[in-house]
Amino acid sequence: MTEKSETAPEDLGAPVAYLVLKDGTPVYDRSGDKVGKVEHVLADEQSDVFHGLLIKTGDGHRFAGGDQVDGLFERGVIVSEPADQLATPSADSPAGLAESRSTGLKRAWDWLIQPK
Repeated sequence: MTEKSETAPEDLGAPVAYLVLKDGTPVYDRSGDKVGKVEHVLADEQSDVFHGLLIKTGDGHRFAGGDQVDGLFERGVIVSEPADQLATPSADSPAGLAESRSTGLKRAWDWLIQPK
């Protein structure tokens, strides 16, 4: 569920690389509605592969695969889908997902369940 009362500011700042994106950065969908905030960036930094974002929403965690991320900026992220259309991390990936998104979704689940 999106948070309709909060919309993206007009200026999200300069584009940034996933390597410097901070946890807690607000996430918005294409319409400007707030989806949630970045909980964790999922990437293989050694291979320079961005898998996607684990997003904390009002309805729990969601995963946005790299192909669903439209932009990373200093003060916000834009994703292509509303929160309710993003995948929910779980031990089993839904059938029919592209391999790259399935891999990222599995990494999101593994990150969530690891001891902190």
